[in-house]
Amino acid sequence: MAVGDVIASAPAPGAPQGVLAKVTQVVAKTDRGTEVKTAPATLDALLGGSTAHGTVPVDPASVKVEPIAPKVKVSWARTGGLHFGPKGAQLPLGRLRLDVGASLPTPPGGPASAEASATGYVQLAPEVDFSYEGGRSGGVGGASLTLSGNWSSQWELKGRAAVSTEAKPLRVPFAKLHADPVIQVGPVPVVVNLDLTCYLQVDADGKASVDVKQDLKGNFAVGGTYQHAKGWSPVAKAAMHSTPVRATAAAAGNVKAAIGAEASLGLYGSVGVTADVAPYLRVEGAGSASAATDGSASATGSWAAFGGVDLSGALRAHLDIFGTPVFDRRIPLGTLHREWKLASGKGTVSRAPTGTRH
Repeated sequence: MAVGDVIASAPAPGAPQGVLAKVTQVVAKTDRGTEVKTAPATLDALLGGSTAHGTVPVDPASVKVEPIAPKVKVSWARTGGLHFGPKGAQLPLGRLRLDVGASLPTPPGGPASAEASATGYVQLAPEVDFSYEGGRSGGVGGASLTLSGNWSSQWELKGRAAVSTEAKPLRVPFAKLHADPVIQVGPVPVVVNLDLTCYLQVDADGKASVDVKQDLKGNFAVGGTYQHAKGWSPVAKAAMHSTPVRATAAAAGNVKAAIGAEASLGLYGSVGVTADVAPYLRVEGAGSASAATDGSASATGSWAAFGGVDLSGALRAHLDIFGTPVFDRRIPLGTLHREWKLASGKGTVSRAPTGTRH
């Protein structure tokens, strides 16, 4: 080994996220090998004018899952072995499934029948995509780093939840996932570091009583692409659709609940892309009420249930690991917001004056 050499290593003991480094000094040779001092390197120093591209699905068996909330169940399937979900459902090959259930705070003094709960599952089949193109006259001509994949989930909200924190939604992480897939570019191992934090998020005023459930399927892609003439540009796509399994609501009020994932994507331990993918359910109810001293009263209201997805995130300065020009700020992916109507209803309830019967 000599000064100026570039070391690229897949995950190994002492370097769980891989290594990309340049030798700055050869210290000594020992029985265990050669001791060197290093400094961070960039991919252009390693790949030069070559072109490389690779897409690799994340093996669910290689994903480290850390449950951080009660009532979290993990199941997975991959080629060569099939596992079944907690409820006995057969999973498509190559997917990871997380089931979660949680009780939610209800309004003070509310009846037992108003007890609120949020349950559901999310099933993921993530892929990472990497590309590098050396410039004809030196430097980097093009590059990209993207996380994409299929997403399916079933999400149910019941009862009268009263959940918020200083007028902000309450977010409860329930599992952390980590993987270090390797894209082999000839003899060079390109290590992609993927972290996902799955969470429940609820924002409810405790007024509306709901029973809403939806099936959601689709795909998403987040990341960044680089062209020498344009610099870095964000990638943010989501194509999802859902069908209501059940949707009813009563009383005026607002409820929004999401089961989502915070993602970070990087190379050799440097985070380059952060994103938040959040499919959600939302119910809004509106109504009017009147009452008289004789005890008569009436109420008229309407409600609607919506499904949707929010996607947000940013490119980080650490993407300079490609050897592209450094930017000193975050480049937002741009907020992607899509919503669709699941169901709606309306009705009138009246009560006769005191002393009469209807």
